[in-house]
Amino acid sequence: MGLDAIKAALPEYAKDIKLNLGSTVGATTLKPEQAWGTALACAVAARNPVVLREIAAEAATHLTAEAVEAAKGAATIMAMNNVYYRAKHLIGDENYASMPARLRMQIIARPGVEKGDFELWCLAVSAITGCGVCLESHEKTLRAAGFTREQVHEGLRIAAVVHAAAVALDAQAALA
Repeated sequence: MGLDAIKAALPEYAKDIKLNLGSTVGATTLKPEQAWGTALACAVAARNPVVLREIAAEAATHLTAEAVEAAKGAATIMAMNNVYYRAKHLIGDENYASMPARLRMQIIARPGVEKGDFELWCLAVSAITGCGVCLESHEKTLRAAGFTREQVHEGLRIAAVVHAAAVALDAQAALA
């Protein structure tokens, strides 16, 4: 169950990802709730059923029920925000910057967990979906809240490895 099941399911060509799963999620300097919330939010964002199911099962042993919901909430709110803010930025017309989003985002103000943890989860999801505007915004908020660059870096490492595991398992399923 959990990371071990994902490692067992990964093909040989993803050996680096197998090794990195243990050295990121399993052996990070982040607090367990920060690491597992990050992993869960990223698993939701990565969309692979095996990765999501296995990380969710193991994360539930490290997170409160509220934190599980907040991690899933971080992934879903960023699914919306990353598309919206990345698109506004990529269009390249500064007139869009002054237009209000008029999209409901109340979970960001009241996530049900420590605000910094939620911001870390949002940053990690933004790394997966590639929204530079959101990455900059969440990194700035995290740093202002006292998170170190090393903590931000750990969140990015977890995002990269969880996403890579999902890509490898999606490829295996498609080729089977």
